[in-house]
Amino acid sequence: MSNVKIGLVQMSCVADKQANLDKAIREIRVAAKNGAQIVCLQELFTSLYFCDVEDYENFELAEAVPGKTTANLSEIAAELNVVIIASLFEKRAEGLYHNTTAVIDADGKYLGKYRKMHIPDDPAFYEKFYFTPGDLGYKVFNTKFAKIGVLICWDQWYPEASRITALMGAEIMFYPTAIGWATNQDEATNKDQYDSWQIIQRSHAVANGVPVVSVNRVGFEQDGAMKFWGGSFVANAQGKLLHLGSHDNEETSVVAINLKESNFFRMHWPFLRDRRIDSYQPITKRFIDED
Repeated sequence: MSNVKIGLVQMSCVADKQANLDKAIREIRVAAKNGAQIVCLQELFTSLYFCDVEDYENFELAEAVPGKTTANLSEIAAELNVVIIASLFEKRAEGLYHNTTAVIDADGKYLGKYRKMHIPDDPAFYEKFYFTPGDLGYKVFNTKFAKIGVLICWDQWYPEASRITALMGAEIMFYPTAIGWATNQDEATNKDQYDSWQIIQRSHAVANGVPVVSVNRVGFEQDGAMKFWGGSFVANAQGKLLHLGSHDNEETSVVAINLKESNFFRMHWPFLRDRRIDSYQPITKRFIDED
């Protein structure tokens, strides 16, 4: 299939998990009605972004993956004939939790999950308190409409992750995301941070010759101290913006991607051909110290 229509659900969340799931399902229906074949939800879409604090009660938000939520979404995927990418707080075992994204095919089949590899720990993003780093490696999923790679939020800053995912054959890379501005920052800093976030992901599209889809949440959380900056976007295999969401509004968008462009751009900018794989061993070091 050369053309695939991608649905992006950019939404705000509340404390009620069921209300968030119901909203997401409504917006999946909207995307499907507008022709979407693959629908991506934002990071941890069933809850508020609870990692703003270190609170043991928040572990009660976690669930099995696959589990109840993936079962609900499987029914919707089969009904609408859409692939669903769903980011969830996974309880793997007692005291063991992951930031995980499940992929459900258009017939409702659960295809598997990716566990977030890079776990941040910054003010208001205390994810190391909650999540064990992923141990499934990087993943691609053969869906009805495309072979897709899924990475999660903080993963988006690492070219190694996108490169490996592309080398595994991903035709599109998806980044469910939850990122925002501290509301006490000045506008220039806000703009610089957002621009860096978008640029790094568009660079993954350029370097690997594959489209990139990034879906972020919107709205104020932490009693107004954090504003999630939205700005969900789609870039083609040359990094060109095909869609750019607003910073403030809930939006469900459908964007067409031409998968045949990857071959064209990879022929004319043959980065994969010219890789010097014999010289890359030092990348596995934490830092290259002088002797």
